Order: sequence, then structure tokens, then C-alpha cells
Amino acid sequence: MEMAGAITEYTIYAIGAPIILVLIMTEAIISGLKGLQYYNYKDSLGSIGLITGNVVINIVTKGLIIAFYLYLYQFKVFNLSSLGSIWIEALLALLAIDFIYYWFHRTSHHVRIFWAIHMNHHSSEEMNFLVSLRQAWFNPIFRVPFFFILPLIGFNPLLTLVVGAVSTLWAVIQHTKMIGKLGPLEWVFVTPSSHRVHHGVNEEYMDKNFGNLLIIWDRIFGTYQPEEVTVVFGLKRNVETSNPFKITVFTWREIFMDFSNSTNIRDKMKSIFGVPEWKPKELQI
Repeated sequence: MEMAGAITEYTIYAIGAPIILVLIMTEAIISGLKGLQYYNYKDSLGSIGLITGNVVINIVTKGLIIAFYLYLYQFKVFNLSSLGSIWIEALLALLAIDFIYYWFHRTSHHVRIFWAIHMNHHSSEEMNFLVSLRQAWFNPIFRVPFFFILPLIGFNPLLTLVVGAVSTLWAVIQHTKMIGKLGPLEWVFVTPSSHRVHHGVNEEYMDKNFGNLLIIWDRIFGTYQPEEVTVVFGLKRNVETSNPFKITVFTWREIFMDFSNSTNIRDKMKSIFGVPEWKPKELQI
């Protein structure tokens, strides 16, 4: 699997980064020429600030996280390498990663402590390729409680890095208003149309389309919603700032306040693990 580790770096830096840069530049140029106003200067700076912090945290924690996964891999229940084909193993890894991501993503919209991280990604009122890079600073750490199961099942951590990088590139393509519906692909994949719905604050679009690569999980578990009316992007209560630090601590401050104002253990637990909109009775209007 040494080659898998090399391919991971190659995929992220040699292929992924230039493609993403070209997508952003092309979209920005077309938007400017046609007066579409897909990009807002301050919003774009906010996205750049968030992804910069995310990359820094990822660099600092990546080695420890991979080491933890490799440690767990020693106790794997199944030996998937015995399948005899790296392609079969990679396909199974793709399905497993996507399935786990669906539940991680869905949890991130329904549990406060996870929403405090994930809301950073939804804090933009725009939808463009740069928004795909609007990732929370501590997102790499908060993924671990969900994805640690992969090495225990039998997926080599180095292989999952490769497969995860590939699926992440598709996630970038989803963040745009320039691509319409894609016909039959809408039934299987998370397309720009279905992901625009996910970023919408329209009542019918709230908490829908959690998939990363495949939309089949949403169809199976009842969270699928097609794009029908014009999407309003952002949050129900927008952050009204492009400062990446203020965005990062936005929900954490509310959690701290609600925890402090809760008068019993049950409410204190809800202030952390309750639904994102939960408030103690003392602060309810």
C-alpha cells in the first residue's frame, strides 16, 4: 500500500488542486463577463480564511489520525486484501466511505456540537466552487468518531485516503449554480442541483440531500428533495460576517452561553448534544 500513500498526495496536490483552481477561475470569469454576481469579495475572503485554517489543522493532526487508524487496522475483523483485487477493495471503500459520510453529515445537521463545526460550510450566502473549500477548521478531528470504523472493518487506511480524495473532488463540482440538472445522473449521484438544495434555507429544502457522492442514501432513508423552486442560500440566521474566526466560534459561543444558563444536568447536556436550535427555558423567547 506504499503506492496508495503516494497516489494520495499526488491526487490531492498534483491533480486536485489545479483542477479546483481552474474551476474557480473559470466560474469567476464567466460570472464577471455575464454579470451573474456569483462571487462576493468579502465572502470569498471568508472562504479562503476557513480553508486555510482547515489545512493547518489537518497538517497538524493528519499524522496522528492516520497513526490511530493504522493502529486500529491491526484489529481488523475482515481481511479485504484477500479479495485479490485492489479495484474491488477500492470500490467497496468508496461505498463504505460514502455511506458513513451520509450519517456523519446528517448528524452534523442534527446534533449541536457537530453543527458548531459544520455550520461554517453553510455560512456563505453564495454558491460557487470556492464555497466548496469553506471547510471548518476542526472538521478533520470531528470526522474521526464516525470513520474510525473503516480500519476495524478491514479497509486499509492508506487506501481510504486515496478513495476519499477522489470523492472529495466530486464534492467540489457540486458547488455551483452554472450547472443545471443532469438527467438520469440525478437518480444516482449528488449533482450540483441536488447539492444546491442541501445548501438552501427554503423550508422544503431544510435538512435534505446529505450524500457526498451518491444520492441513493438520501433516497433510501427519506431525505431526498429535488430542486424545484429557486434556492435561498445561507443559514436561517446568517452570521453577517466574513471573518473566519468569528464564523468558527459563532455556534460555540451560543453553546457556551446555553450551557452556562442551564440549571440542570439534562439541559446542560442538551446545550451540547441537543438539536442546533435548542435553547434553555431561561433564554427562550
